[in-house]
Amino acid sequence: MRKSTRILILLLILLAVWSVIVRLADIPDYILPGPFAVLKAWGDNSALLLNNAAVTLAEILLGMLLGIIFGALSASLLMMYRGARLWLLPLLVASQALPVFALAPILILWLGYGMASKVAMASLIIFFPVCASFYDGLRRTPRSIIEMSQMMTSKQSGWRSRLRILLLVRLPSALPSAASGLRIAAATAPIGAIVGEWVGSGAGLGYIMLRSNARVEIDLMFAALLSLAVMAVVLYWLVDAVLRRIVTWSNEEETHD
Repeated sequence: MRKSTRILILLLILLAVWSVIVRLADIPDYILPGPFAVLKAWGDNSALLLNNAAVTLAEILLGMLLGIIFGALSASLLMMYRGARLWLLPLLVASQALPVFALAPILILWLGYGMASKVAMASLIIFFPVCASFYDGLRRTPRSIIEMSQMMTSKQSGWRSRLRILLLVRLPSALPSAASGLRIAAATAPIGAIVGEWVGSGAGLGYIMLRSNARVEIDLMFAALLSLAVMAVVLYWLVDAVLRRIVTWSNEEETHD
């Protein structure tokens, strides 16, 4: 059975279970509206939801771009210089002890209520998984290949030799590990954007959810949540499809029971 068919069947089962639970438990609409009420709300407010979904998507994509760039650069710096590993690596690990969500009000204060604070929030959430996975892949390059490369670049200066080995040897070897970090980034990027919108914004799906909750338009709130879920799943699929085409030498095999 094709993956798209399985997903469609699973979606229909979830909608059926949702509808049955709402009917049998007689749950009020202001607590949990039924799936048909949510779909109707989405149809009645499709223009509003699509416009705000575009804002959230832009925040997510920009956050992913910045998080990936800074994560990859930081991992490369850690790999090339021992001093960076001694001083920066403990700092990066310790920074993860801080709840990223607690930084949202500070980012709003510094960067304002516009898109910049949401992009920064998404970048912070993405940065560490990308940096950690990429660095782990770089340092796990087979030692025999590194030694052979060092022999071939022995006439070059220290930093030039390290840079050449990093780009031509370590980087291709690290891409499968980096791809795992990118998949995590694609799955977690919406979290940063939505949390930033919840703290303070005038547009985006997070803003629609807060406004709808305040107005007791619960069906619209769930419609915004549904739009976010669809966006996140599609983004993950696209990233995964691109990575499978790029990282063709990872020899990943699916296991079956």
